[in-house]
Amino acid sequence: MSVSAVAADRSVCAPLPVLGRDVLVPLVTGGEVDYAALDYAASAPALQRVWDDVAAYAPYYGSVHRGAGYLSQLSTDLFENSRRTIEEFLGCRTDDQVVFTRSTTDSLNLLAAVLPENTRVFVFETEHHASLLPWEQRPDVSVTYLNAPRTPQQAVDTLEKALAAREPYGPALVCVTGASNVTGELWPVRELAAAAHAHGARIVLDAAQLVPHHPVDLAELDVDWVAFSGHKLYAPFGAGVLAGRADWLRDAAPYLAGGGASRKVSRRTDGGVDVEWHTTAARHEAGSPNVIGAYAIASACRALTEAGFEGLVAREQELITRLRTGLAEVPEVTVLSLFGDDAARVGVLSFVVEGWNSSHFAAALSAEYGIGVRDGLFCAHPLVRTLLGSAPQDPGECGAPDAAPGEKSLNAIRVSFGAGTPDEHVDRFLEAVKELVTNGARWNYRTEGGRCVPA
Repeated sequence: MSVSAVAADRSVCAPLPVLGRDVLVPLVTGGEVDYAALDYAASAPALQRVWDDVAAYAPYYGSVHRGAGYLSQLSTDLFENSRRTIEEFLGCRTDDQVVFTRSTTDSLNLLAAVLPENTRVFVFETEHHASLLPWEQRPDVSVTYLNAPRTPQQAVDTLEKALAAREPYGPALVCVTGASNVTGELWPVRELAAAAHAHGARIVLDAAQLVPHHPVDLAELDVDWVAFSGHKLYAPFGAGVLAGRADWLRDAAPYLAGGGASRKVSRRTDGGVDVEWHTTAARHEAGSPNVIGAYAIASACRALTEAGFEGLVAREQELITRLRTGLAEVPEVTVLSLFGDDAARVGVLSFVVEGWNSSHFAAALSAEYGIGVRDGLFCAHPLVRTLLGSAPQDPGECGAPDAAPGEKSLNAIRVSFGAGTPDEHVDRFLEAVKELVTNGARWNYRTEGGRCVPA
């Protein structure tokens, strides 16, 4: 079925059931309203399917890899079968490993910990802090930060030039996002991977914002690793994934030392201990694993696959078009973008409003309309600063959370949605934006504890 055909079939493209869709929240102006969750980029609500699967398993919860009892054996099978489900979902190659972590941040810090000595890392300044910051924790690893590109082709050209100029020629890693957590724009992952490999470098894909919206296939994209979090994939139970090539993972010291990572420990005659570490994914999964988190991710992978990504993508593109068209009707709104209006993107969009501090605007959306968005710099400070430039001190009753002196207005508003978002939430958001811009807030606001809140 083509994308256009799927888009025309509303039964296929209906929102997936998620928790919280019927939650009522109070308004400062009186009454209650269904909460419009438009902050999926931070944490997506749990799919009802995921919640049901976890609830069905919960009575059978037991220790993983630790016991001979029935529940322990069942939990171990569930844990390892979840790993295989995720391998299939990501299109892993036969020699790839899937390592369970706590989050995307944890996954990329794990990869940073296993880099060979003297690795050169290349990362664009546009990255989320999770993929921008881990590399400098290694004193024997050097990092080259690349300027924000203004077109996908410029991104590829910038990377190729930097890789070609590197000296000495040794191990190198490129880290790149699949979809920006600020603008939602898709990055040319396959082309960047080709450029990296042409210059003898490896590449890791931060897929935190990509994997909930699009299929991610390691073999097709030709990336060496992919990292993502369950809580952005409709599985908010504290787990993440690092999947990809096994050699650097196998050759490095365990990320954490302890039970589960070790195969054999014995005393030496000099009083010390000798340790034989696992060479599988268990090498970096010391301690009792988060079996519920892993199972939740696998459940979400199955749910998205069965729903059909083609239909999910088509419906999301309809919502993106509706959102962008509606915001374009408000001259005071400026949408942030690196690659321009025609860039392919997922359901993440950031903007500023003339005459408003973004924290004030976001607080009014919540308190007066029951709409949850995000404001600030989105853990991507260099990118947002690049996109905003030296903005003037706009009027507003509340400043940015934890703003530095002279940067009270250097923040933006982010709206994000996904497979569980009903059309009505986007429509209500657009009406709220237009009303706030036209009539102003109906309530007074103040800064409290670094947040803008109703007075």
